[in-house]
Amino acid sequence: MADSWKDGILLKLTNIIVYLLFLGSNIYTVAQPGGPYSAGKETYLTPAPWSFAIWSLIHLLLLGTVVYQFFPGGKAVVVDGIGWRFPLLAALNAVYVTLWADAHYVFAFILSLFVSSAVTHIYYIVKKYHEPASVADELFVHLPFSLYHGWTTVLVVLTAFQAFGVDALAHKAGVWTKIFVFLALFFLEGTAATYAFASPEGDLPASVAVAWSLWAIFAHQSVSSSGKFIHYSALAFSVLALTWVVKGAWGVGARVARARGGGVSLEDPERAPLVGSG
Repeated sequence: MADSWKDGILLKLTNIIVYLLFLGSNIYTVAQPGGPYSAGKETYLTPAPWSFAIWSLIHLLLLGTVVYQFFPGGKAVVVDGIGWRFPLLAALNAVYVTLWADAHYVFAFILSLFVSSAVTHIYYIVKKYHEPASVADELFVHLPFSLYHGWTTVLVVLTAFQAFGVDALAHKAGVWTKIFVFLALFFLEGTAATYAFASPEGDLPASVAVAWSLWAIFAHQSVSSSGKFIHYSALAFSVLALTWVVKGAWGVGARVARARGGGVSLEDPERAPLVGSG
């Protein structure tokens, strides 16, 4: 018997309410010029303001998620799979944004860890137990939470620098600052590579989210403001991250082409040469 749209209605309505209250407003708040993410504490890892537009994309996709939950395929993933973790994530995200906007960076960093943990749990459930069965699954479940997972990793690092790093407008970058910036950039580049190659399919959206942030850091940390070391380190790791994204996309594209075309590799026994086979 087909599921009724009323099945799990309490959770479905809760998802809509928390989205409208906690996430919907961020579509505008995050992207607006002079918003909290472009007016916060300046560090030597601060990205260009346009990098935060990715959060608006995530929230727009999540709008599709709360609509998709009323369809059988969406209900199986959003209601039966993710469950009450989505409202929890929305609430934690709202607290995190509020603390960050109010410049309570230490508390915002602590909340970013909780947000990351909540996203990771949802990400694991979606990837482990709910293989995409349709375009809607890809677009409204896998894509937003892949982007969210990659982007949250970036936010944890950015918030850590705002909580514990020096103010770039008041202090020049010392040796330790340069070391920690380099390590942070190296970590983000490695994360992009891990997403791209962690499984046969990879996770390109998450890898793209991290690579996007690295290019934004490079764009914002100019030679004049941050020095050559930070500027060119950001450039090097941005190029590497983009390389992993391109290689991962090429590999996924090749596998999809083989699957759809029914192609057979040259190493298959059926394609072995007949000469000398007597």
